[in-house]
Amino acid sequence: MTEMITADLVDLDLSAGTKEAAARSLAERMVALGRVTDLDGFLADVAAREAQMPTGLDGGIGIPHCRSEHVTEPTLAFGRSAEGIDFGAPDGPADLIFLIAAPAGADDAHLTILSSLARQLMDEDFKATLRAATDAGATAALIRGDEPAPAPVPEPAAPEQPAEPDESDAPFKIVAVTSCPTGIAHTYMAAESLENTGRDTDGVELVVETQGSSGFTRLDPAVIAAADGVIFAHDVPVREKERFAGKPTVDVGVKAGINRPAELITEVREKAARGETTAHADASSTPVDNSGDSTDGYGTKLRKWLMSGVSYMVPFVAAGGLLIALGFAIGGYEVADVKVQTLLNSFDWGSTTSWAALLFYTGQAAFAFLVPVLAGYIAYGMADRPGLVPGFVAGSIAVTANAGFLGGLIGGLIAGAVVMAIQKVNVPAVLRGIMPVVVIPLLSSIVVGFLMFVVIGKPIASLQSALTDWLNSLSGANAIVLGVILGLMMCFDLGGPLNKVAYAFAVGGLANPTDGSLKVMAAVMAAGMVPPLAMALATTVRGKLFTKTERENGKAAWVLGASFITEGAIPFAAADPLRVIPASMVGGAVTGALSMTFDATLRAPHGGIFVVPLIGNAWLYLVAIAAGTCVTAALTVLLKSVRKQPAAAGQPEAVQTPSRTVAAAEPEVAQPAKV
Repeated sequence: MTEMITADLVDLDLSAGTKEAAARSLAERMVALGRVTDLDGFLADVAAREAQMPTGLDGGIGIPHCRSEHVTEPTLAFGRSAEGIDFGAPDGPADLIFLIAAPAGADDAHLTILSSLARQLMDEDFKATLRAATDAGATAALIRGDEPAPAPVPEPAAPEQPAEPDESDAPFKIVAVTSCPTGIAHTYMAAESLENTGRDTDGVELVVETQGSSGFTRLDPAVIAAADGVIFAHDVPVREKERFAGKPTVDVGVKAGINRPAELITEVREKAARGETTAHADASSTPVDNSGDSTDGYGTKLRKWLMSGVSYMVPFVAAGGLLIALGFAIGGYEVADVKVQTLLNSFDWGSTTSWAALLFYTGQAAFAFLVPVLAGYIAYGMADRPGLVPGFVAGSIAVTANAGFLGGLIGGLIAGAVVMAIQKVNVPAVLRGIMPVVVIPLLSSIVVGFLMFVVIGKPIASLQSALTDWLNSLSGANAIVLGVILGLMMCFDLGGPLNKVAYAFAVGGLANPTDGSLKVMAAVMAAGMVPPLAMALATTVRGKLFTKTERENGKAAWVLGASFITEGAIPFAAADPLRVIPASMVGGAVTGALSMTFDATLRAPHGGIFVVPLIGNAWLYLVAIAAGTCVTAALTVLLKSVRKQPAAAGQPEAVQTPSRTVAAAEPEVAQPAKV
């Protein structure tokens, strides 16, 4: 296993003045060693993580970190700044900066090493040695743990005073859980801080469960049962939170566990003295609430709830849609006429029709889950696991009532709201254990079933039917306007929420395909292919306007764009959002309009150019994609050509600010791409 940090990854005279410049300087060392493949893409991921929560810690530490697909192996770079760099810590600038780069699939061994570093940072002697170091190699060895930090010279101990007898010999037992969005650094630093403070506090026993990227080892149920209080220091949902129900609880962000552990211990002891307990089955325990800012308004939360459902639905779309497309490609559209019983009773191993029918009906089975999964995980985003049952029930009823995609969306919101209302009811302690597994699913399913069947199912079905009729009636100018709007949405955030909304709208129409819904699907996929293809074309025709890394990304963008993976343009947008995003939107609008004008249709929800046999008016469809690609590429080249002259040779380029980078790319956590 390659050493995580070497002398080449240590800068004892880091001259950067901002956190962005510091991250770039240390990341360039990773690029030079081949540990990072795309500098700008990696820095965009670092900035996105920084935007979630500042990574500055008390004691002069900055610890920017992220998990990124642009990292080849877990890597750590260290920089020491004489002037200090502001990483948002309450006590001022940081002089010790650690940049942690973890690949998307980092193994447990590497993550264990990273967690050990996080714990070392709570050791004052370790930090003092780093501040006094003069040799990069020795510093790297110290951080790796090859060389222990020198022990401080002990001061003469004061005469030991006899401890005053406590009213009770039994210690106050606390269990704690720590977790952070990346699960690499803050998770383990908070654990170390709490454990150290617990050891130093008389009459306290404290144990911590770290829920990090390498998984987590559950605390012994007996330990939890014997605990007198609970501390949650987390920025993502606590897994299996119901284990801690019925105990005095302090629930804070992970940085509070690092910066003020003594206050948290005091607070939980005071709650226990007052007899305060928490059921852990209220609305505040939802994935959305616990993974975002507690001050988020309902508009922001609504967007997150909907994206939760869409994100879980997309894999079913990709698998089911491509299987259906393959079935059509092999056996033709007549494969839909093959009876299921024929497939079950007389499958012909040598018949392409049998194989095509097998693919088609398997894809249909996956597609049948679209609306229930959408509704179920919208409710999950609102009310956590108790929302799954009524959410899936609402989605299934929406399918039965012919309410379609719209019915599933509304049903999921209703299911989540019903569960949240039930969770607010105070119940006797004896019933709390069965609430999430019996009472809540039963009551919420009854309410949701009544509302969906009797009250709103028919109106939603009528609205869905009217929407379908409207799509079928689109022609001429109306269809072109819709194509422009869909193209703009697909290219605005390159795989972000607005892109997913347009995509989900198109996919919803495939459940009961009509001529209008097939045109919408075609326009959406065509527009989504434009940004990466355009960036690939621009880097080919005017490579001097792009960095070496961008030119390499451009080669991959050909394949990503052809496969309908809009996210392939994100590295370009992250580096230059004010030019790439508008140019992409213009090209997407052109392609969407032309696709509608040419009456192109598409029966597959994904696949790019690989499902051309399933596209109606395929040649004109490809012309629409080519036109949008050329428009975006030309605008990108033009805008980059008229920008200010770059800095003189040898001077570093300006660094994109995190806010602009995140706003452009919007690579949401826990939000999968369409593939």
